[in-house]
Amino acid sequence: MCLALPCRVVELLADDQAMIDVSGMRKAVSLALVEGVGVGDYVIVHVGYALTRLDPEEADKTLALFAELGEAALAEAAAAVG
Repeated sequence: MCLALPCRVVELLADDQAMIDVSGMRKAVSLALVEGVGVGDYVIVHVGYALTRLDPEEADKTLALFAELGEAALAEAAAAVG
């Protein structure tokens, strides 16, 4: 299964690259497939490529849902341990 994540662009780099941030983790990705991306924009990233820009409200909703799912998974794992 593959997962594309909404990520915030924090820095534009040379050669159609950008530094993105997801929950404090940073990674360089390619912007070769998306035009007009700027610092502060949200992009959908899959296997190192930004695929499209995303509305900030939609990005916030999606990231909140991922956080909620992560919390639920941790609670379930803790309950199973004991």
